Amino acid sequence: MEALNRHDTSLEEEGRFRLLVDAITDYAIYMLSPEGIVTSWNTGAQRLKGYKPSEVLGEHFSRFYLEEDRIAGIPERTLATAKEHGRFEGEGWRQRKDGSRFWAHVIIDPIRRPSGELIGYAKITRDLTERRAAEKAIRQSEEQFRRLVQGVSDYAIYMLDPDGNVSSWNFGAERIKGYRPDEIIGRHFSTFYTPEDRAAGVPETALRVARAEGRFEREGWRVRKDGTRFWASIVIDAIRDEEGDVLGFAKITRDITEKMETQRALEQAREELFQSQKMEAIGQLTGGIAHDFNNLLMAVLGSLEILKKRMPQDLSLTSLVDNAMQGAQRGAALTQRMLAFSRRQELHMEPIDVSGLVRGMMDMLSRSLGPLTVIETSFPVRLATIRTDPNQLEMAILNLVVNARDAMPSGGRIMLRASEETVSPGKRALPPGRYIRIAVIDEGEGMDEKTMEQAITPFFTTKGVGKGTGLGLSMVQGLASQSGGRLMLKSSLGEGTTAELWFPVVAAEQVTEFAVAPPQRAENAPHGLRVVAVDDDGLVLMNTTLMLEDLGHTVFEAMAGPEALEILRRQPVDLVICDHAMPRMTGAQLAKAIRDEWPEMPIILATGYAELPEGTVIANLPRLGKPFSQAQLAEAISRVAS
Repeated sequence: MEALNRHDTSLEEEGRFRLLVDAITDYAIYMLSPEGIVTSWNTGAQRLKGYKPSEVLGEHFSRFYLEEDRIAGIPERTLATAKEHGRFEGEGWRQRKDGSRFWAHVIIDPIRRPSGELIGYAKITRDLTERRAAEKAIRQSEEQFRRLVQGVSDYAIYMLDPDGNVSSWNFGAERIKGYRPDEIIGRHFSTFYTPEDRAAGVPETALRVARAEGRFEREGWRVRKDGTRFWASIVIDAIRDEEGDVLGFAKITRDITEKMETQRALEQAREELFQSQKMEAIGQLTGGIAHDFNNLLMAVLGSLEILKKRMPQDLSLTSLVDNAMQGAQRGAALTQRMLAFSRRQELHMEPIDVSGLVRGMMDMLSRSLGPLTVIETSFPVRLATIRTDPNQLEMAILNLVVNARDAMPSGGRIMLRASEETVSPGKRALPPGRYIRIAVIDEGEGMDEKTMEQAITPFFTTKGVGKGTGLGLSMVQGLASQSGGRLMLKSSLGEGTTAELWFPVVAAEQVTEFAVAPPQRAENAPHGLRVVAVDDDGLVLMNTTLMLEDLGHTVFEAMAGPEALEILRRQPVDLVICDHAMPRMTGAQLAKAIRDEWPEMPIILATGYAELPEGTVIANLPRLGKPFSQAQLAEAISRVAS
């Protein structure tokens, strides 16, 4: 009776098991005979593979495989594997009744009696087509992203583990930083930082901020494999899992050195433009003041000169006149500096051998320095030729040497050097080409940045009251600029100052173009000429008339260009001396009108300005620089009327 009950219970459990298996719809669960014949078929198998039990029971399970798999003997190998190893598990394409395919996950377990005899197989199949498609899409997305990141060359994009070790490396990182992946993966990212940043703990701070705030962003110097530095823009993002734990860091680095240099160059250009505009405005003002002052000095010096010739030879009186003339001449020198700064000074441009000029100055320079200061020179025997005013160049060098002496009140050494330099197109301070550089170097106190900015500004001086006009460097800068060059200052507090004059080299074939005829002696000047003197300033006109009459000439005065033309039309004239800066009709315009009616008429243009309008008439006119003496006036007349 008890055995009968156990049998009934066993039948009930088997029925329940069959019902359970049959109720499963997401898995195909069925039995195979030892030969692979289907012996059972659940609802999930019917749903998944499309066969009803009556269509598949008694059929070999290989019918679910693709034809190429059956030809390859894969169904038999799966049973052999399960029989030999106790289990088979794999994935692959399977075929439904309607011929469609699906990606299946398959498990085959052998079923044995307690004695070990094989009685069949249990086979479970699951459709993973959707999951496989999703995984494939993820893999494709990851591959596309990997290729995208790897293909970026302008950015270094790489991953760090939580400790800051490099775990991935793209092509941009290799290009920017110089390391191949096998050279850098596994090393700490602090390798890219400068020694000073590593010592200051900057890499650790970057990771700490990124870990705490999720992001770190900075700019700074970084080091390539070859040791060179570049200015980098850095972003570090923390990568976290679903629980918020840091898995690592994503790091993006961009080389912005060129951008930084471009920005710096733009700022420098803006600053230079501002300085240029400021200096141009000051120059225009200074030039105008100097021009008016020249006219006043012209009247003073000319009148004093005539007075000295006509007054009684009384020592007490002549000494007073000499003092007055000395003061006026110092004023004239001051206006020359002002005109040199404003680049309106008339220069007598000549080809110059700098080495020869400086050698000829050494005695004068040594006398100017005193016993506490020593001057040392370093000059090639011969330098290429430059073109400027030799007298003004001597004054400029003397000015720089005296400034160097004054910067060393306790004495010291001054180095005077010259060399030929080549300026490449990248150096914006000067046009590209060959230059002669004249440097005056002292061991004095030097200048701070603020003083450097004002050093060339007119009337700025670091010397005591009454010890400097503040126009010395302005004059030097004006001479250099007017000659196509530049004055450059280099200085810092406690390290002395270097003042450099740069002049463009003149080509050998151009040197002969600048040769000038020797001036004629004033003693040879003709007498008794009929001269038209033209100037809008009454004092200057009166002074010029006095000088001319004292030289034995007949003078017709005119205060404007049209008035001078009327005089020329009424009576014969031998010579015209006219000012340039006059209202309504300038001296240049008057000269052109005279040339049109009287082509052979000698004309002298009296002016302190160097920058005059372009034109053939102006180019051929002899000039008389203001303020001029009676001797200079006589010499100018001898050149044009002899």
